[in-house]
Order: sequence, then C-alpha cells, then structure tokens
Amino acid sequence: MSVQSRGSASQRLFRELSQLSAAEEFFEYLAVPYDKHVVNVNRLHILKRFRQYLATALDDASADGEDLHALCASLLERAHGDFVCSNARIEKVFRVFQDQTAEVAVKTIGRTPAVRPKGE
Repeated sequence: MSVQSRGSASQRLFRELSQLSAAEEFFEYLAVPYDKHVVNVNRLHILKRFRQYLATALDDASADGEDLHALCASLLERAHGDFVCSNARIEKVFRVFQDQTAEVAVKTIGRTPAVRPKGE
C-alpha cells in the first residue's frame, strides 16, 4: 500500500469519526459491543477516555487503514471496559474528579414571600 493511500485511509477514518456525536454511534461504527446501561451513565467519560487512549496510541504507533480501524475499536472497547466495574469518580477522567482540593460552594436560595402591591 502506498504512503498516499495509507494517509487517505486514516484521514477518511478520522473524518468519519468526527461526524459521529452520540456515544452509541461510535460503538456501532467501530462494531464494538457495549452495555447500554454503562454507556447511558458514563457516555462522556467513555468518549473522553477513548480520546486519551487514541492520542497516546497515535503518538506511539503508525497504524493505517484497517489496522487503524482495529486499533480504534480496541481502544473504545478498553475505554468502555474501564467503566464496567468502576465509575467516573474512581476513574477521574474529568478535571473536576482529579482536583482533590476543589471545593464546591452550595448556595441556598431562600424563598422570599411575594409582596403584593397595595390596592390588590
């Protein structure tokens, strides 16, 4: 396979992946089985972890075409697997879970009685 066709195959794959939006679309496109409940609860976490795995893998390897498709499928399966027996708080994918010193301020909004204008 020529260098140009390898490049175009990977470009086509990433172009097609970039058109997907729902987590289920990624699983279906890459033909990866998934637990619907796990995806419903952790969809953003799974996709973020998939992106992290993919970025690392692309830095380390030079896959192309079918190899790249298989790599993406295995990384999505791995990301999904991270949340099958775990949860977002333990996996700490997003910054809010990574920052141990973050404090969340909760403000209580008191109800004030409605004031009726005079004459009503």
